[in-house]
Amino acid sequence: MVLPDWLVAYESSLKDKEFPTDEDMMKVAVEVSARNVEMKTGGPFGTAIFQRSKDGRTKLISLGCNRVVPCNNSTLHGETVAIMFAEQKLQTYSLHATEDAEYILCTSCEPCCMCLGSTLWSGVSELMCSATKDDAEAIGFNEGPVFPESYKALEEAGIKVKKRVLHKEGAAVLKRYGDTGVIY
Repeated sequence: MVLPDWLVAYESSLKDKEFPTDEDMMKVAVEVSARNVEMKTGGPFGTAIFQRSKDGRTKLISLGCNRVVPCNNSTLHGETVAIMFAEQKLQTYSLHATEDAEYILCTSCEPCCMCLGSTLWSGVSELMCSATKDDAEAIGFNEGPVFPESYKALEEAGIKVKKRVLHKEGAAVLKRYGDTGVIY
């Protein structure tokens, strides 16, 4: 799977940056979703995975943007792409917290049912979302069977869930895409 050149360059530009707040991290995921729409390289969903060391320093590990339509692959959602590249970069099949670090998945929209499952199996410590399932469905996306119990299952598995971080910004990207983009 090939990432758009702009995404590779954007990730490279952030490699030495620290992200001290939830908003700092979420800005990256929302920016990925906005650029993916602007550059016409996929759907309006962006994801960033961060590593927070035990001393509180947070750095970017991977980015993912939705590549469903350009790659003709229904599984290439922003979350699955970011998880795949994070695990590949770290040479591990799981992003479980270690004594040295934990991993935070920030996504520009609450995950669909597939991506919720991927989040659970990825081993991240935290899921942070911007726009809501309702925002995505308002423009025609079908997010599948996602219920409050879905998030409860994540929390019971030890994954902290934060919703509506920079909600207005994430929802605005979806709305723009809904005016001209392919709903799949």
